[in-house]
Amino acid sequence: MKKQWIILWIWVISNGFSYAQRQQIDKVVGVVGNHIILHSDIEAQIKLMKSQSQGVDMPSDVRCLVLDQLFANALMLTEAEKDSIVVGDMEVQAQLDNRVNTILSYMGRDEKKFKEFYDMTPAEMKNFMRDQMRDQLIQQRMQQKIMESITITPKEVKAFFNRIPKDSLPYFNAEVELAEIVVKPKINASEDARARKLARNLMLQIIEDSVDFEILAKKYSDDRSSAELGGNLGVQPRGTLVPEFEATAYQLKKGEVSEVVKTEFGYHIIQLINRLGNNINTRHILIRPEITTQDREAAYQFLDSIRNLINLDTISFGKAISAYSEETQSKTTAGRIVNPATGEPYFELGDLEPSIYFAIDGLKQGDISKVIEYESRTGDKQFRIVKILTRTEPHVANIKDDYSKIRMAALEEKKGQHIMDWIDSKIKHNFIEIKIKPTDSLGKEISKCDILQKWSSSDNSRP
Repeated sequence: MKKQWIILWIWVISNGFSYAQRQQIDKVVGVVGNHIILHSDIEAQIKLMKSQSQGVDMPSDVRCLVLDQLFANALMLTEAEKDSIVVGDMEVQAQLDNRVNTILSYMGRDEKKFKEFYDMTPAEMKNFMRDQMRDQLIQQRMQQKIMESITITPKEVKAFFNRIPKDSLPYFNAEVELAEIVVKPKINASEDARARKLARNLMLQIIEDSVDFEILAKKYSDDRSSAELGGNLGVQPRGTLVPEFEATAYQLKKGEVSEVVKTEFGYHIIQLINRLGNNINTRHILIRPEITTQDREAAYQFLDSIRNLINLDTISFGKAISAYSEETQSKTTAGRIVNPATGEPYFELGDLEPSIYFAIDGLKQGDISKVIEYESRTGDKQFRIVKILTRTEPHVANIKDDYSKIRMAALEEKKGQHIMDWIDSKIKHNFIEIKIKPTDSLGKEISKCDILQKWSSSDNSRP
């Protein structure tokens, strides 16, 4: 478990090490505009790379590569200032909240464990990392601006593929492209009424009896990840929360408590903590109606009947998606299930959820699985049938079967070259200085680094 914390919070370790070491080393090795690069920044990045390398030896010129990247980052920040690119306090806070909450969830929301592991409380960590998070977001915004016009044509994709030596073509494992039809069990009227009544009673306790919202959230809320924080959902930008929730939350005044609000998750009581522009911080109590065994059985039988109609050619799979599927996300992509790791509708067999993997084992392209029960993102039990749209066997990459992957690789190469060209074009317009003495150990190590020549050979001086 500790290894998971390290991976999820690696940016803290990297930056935290940097700050911890600055008092000991505190040596400026480079300047770009008003931004400085410290020796400790280099060592922090190398430590980060070693933690992720899993025993693989570092390149002999690792410090050259790291220093080159740090100069590039500083140049982006400098150019972002010229372009008046800023990141709001609420956006920074939202990112900090999300990252800290992710770590806390892996620690069972135990703040004592967090303090023991990082030698800081969650609040102290947020304050500690605020400036670094702001710089990170500004750099991302600047990169997006630089890249916004980059596209790639089929001709360029083909040329990229043809440049790859035949004996260096990648080998792809077996993959499938899947489409789904999802049916959700319907909540029976008596259970729905119970949940709604409980939510209203809690709302009245808060409004009329002045019972503390956070106490009731910890005791009753079915959103356990926020319940332990008194219902606090952290700072969220507009569009993050479900529409019904946001429609009510953005109408509240600071400290005001809403009426009961129904969403796909259940019944909510919402309190506005703070709002700044399109960013909002709320707490809530969620009461979820229970799905009974009878509700699940009815959904299973209904979806199985749809499957039978498709197999009898009474209705096509595509029309059944439009008519019956209740999964909004996949319904907008003609039922295709998107791989969250890649953003593409293709899965290596080993990356599939176990429930799908075993359901399609032995099926061919065009076949439809039996009804599969699974747990949705809301924590509910739902049912799906899955059709295998395409299925490829292990093979050497080719332009016909793997066009989308090759296109993605070609686009990334083009973006990378565009960034390098952009950096080269901006160097001459900025003050840049490498402040490393040739006699220093670091100076001796990087004196032969060709990659750093562009930073040291430019004739830049302060006005």
